[in-house]
Amino acid sequence: MSKTSQQNATTDASGASVIHTQAHSSGLQQVPQLVPVSPGGGGKAVPPSKQGKKNSFVDRNSDEYRQRRERNNMAVKKSRLKSKQKAQDTLQRVNQLKEENERLEAKIKLLTKELSVLKDLFLEHAHNFADNVQPVGTETTTTNPENSGQ
Repeated sequence: MSKTSQQNATTDASGASVIHTQAHSSGLQQVPQLVPVSPGGGGKAVPPSKQGKKNSFVDRNSDEYRQRRERNNMAVKKSRLKSKQKAQDTLQRVNQLKEENERLEAKIKLLTKELSVLKDLFLEHAHNFADNVQPVGTETTTTNPENSGQ
């Protein structure tokens, strides 16, 4: 397959050069690239979404402006409330985890003491058992008078 492409350079209303490329037989759609007009980078390339927006005078008494401000104010309040709620939830969770940690540490202490007591009991029992058992070669045998006649 041969890959040939064409480039067309144009200048838009803001003065930025836009390069349109068309690729043949590649099957891919290419996006226009924005390039500053001056090679030194003095001008800014403006994306198409921002081209229609000018720094125009906004009438602060218009209904549209008041509606926008009202919607923005509600959004800000909602965002702040959400942020406060999240902080409160986090603080509550931290306190719950601290309490759980304290309970678990107390349980560890209790179980450690219990283990120590049980170890001591086991060692004492093992020591007493060892004292009562005689080595295998030194067993004393008693003769049973009933079995001696056989």
